[in-house]
Amino acid sequence: MTLHRWMWGFVLIGLGCLALAGAGQWLLHWPNDAVHTWLGIGCGYLAGSLMFLLVPRWWRQHCDEMYAQPAGKRYIRALLPIMVFYSLTLFGSIWVIKRGIASVPLRAVIAVLPALAIVLLMRAGLRYLREIDELQRRIETEAIGAASLLVSVLYFAGGLLEKAKVLHFDAAAAMIWVFPLLMLCYGGAKYIFTRRYL
Repeated sequence: MTLHRWMWGFVLIGLGCLALAGAGQWLLHWPNDAVHTWLGIGCGYLAGSLMFLLVPRWWRQHCDEMYAQPAGKRYIRALLPIMVFYSLTLFGSIWVIKRGIASVPLRAVIAVLPALAIVLLMRAGLRYLREIDELQRRIETEAIGAASLLVSVLYFAGGLLEKAKVLHFDAAAAMIWVFPLLMLCYGGAKYIFTRRYL
């Protein structure tokens, strides 16, 4: 799958989420929080699709070559359903929890259900890492390492600033944003390391 098709996949998922938000608002009369959740998910996918337009041509060509290989095709085939599953479980868990669940164990299971998509994503990523050539594996592992270190330092510094009462963070929001921040840093690090080695 080319980055161009990948971008259109993001656009379609994003527009589907916005359509759900619109249907929820005007046809199904959902509560505002449900509509806003689908709006947020849809805008996130559309913002992701815009990022594909901003990358230089050499990066698009590299990604197209990488994902044209058997390991890349398997990774992409695994990734698209995971993204849809994540969006649905995120909405579903937020919606169900806001409705109120008395049972704490059931509430805990429903709350962490979207994390299952992250586990599936990690599994697909590790399989991809095992199947690619040595140079690409080096780029990937260096990018993962650099991103992990950067996010760890940022999270640690944020904790120190919170402890010193310089800044105030919502702990739940900060924890939720760790993985997206890690993925963003990983993408930037992969770009830098690919440029260095290729």
